Amino acid sequence: MTTTNQSEITVETSISKPIEKVWELWTLPEHIIKWNHASDDWHTPFAENDPITGGKFLWRMEAKDGSFGFDFEGVYNNVVDKELLTYSMADGRNVKIGFIADGDKTNVKETFDPESINPVEMQKEGWQAILNNFKKYAESI
Repeated sequence: MTTTNQSEITVETSISKPIEKVWELWTLPEHIIKWNHASDDWHTPFAENDPITGGKFLWRMEAKDGSFGFDFEGVYNNVVDKELLTYSMADGRNVKIGFIADGDKTNVKETFDPESINPVEMQKEGWQAILNNFKKYAESI
């Protein structure tokens, strides 16, 4: 995948949980494997995450039927505890995730560079679906 000159894509949601809990559910591998998929026929069987500036992450994303899979990996460029994660993916694209406390709710906003293979709308829908799964998971526990 290569980056494009297209504008960044943004997806966001509001989660009915305090920021401390949202941060924990977003960053701990034992939780990542439970929410990190865009549809129920996909899953993340393995996740490593070191959410510190300079830390690395690796999440294995696979179709449950074994027909396709890939490693989603990168390096954190900036981590501000319970506030901000920025990282560069292995293909050079950048992502910024902001966490904003709003009383007993937390707003999560992801902005990422699109890749050039898939249509922008498809990418936005996929990332939004993963974020929606995170919201569903976070609010269920």
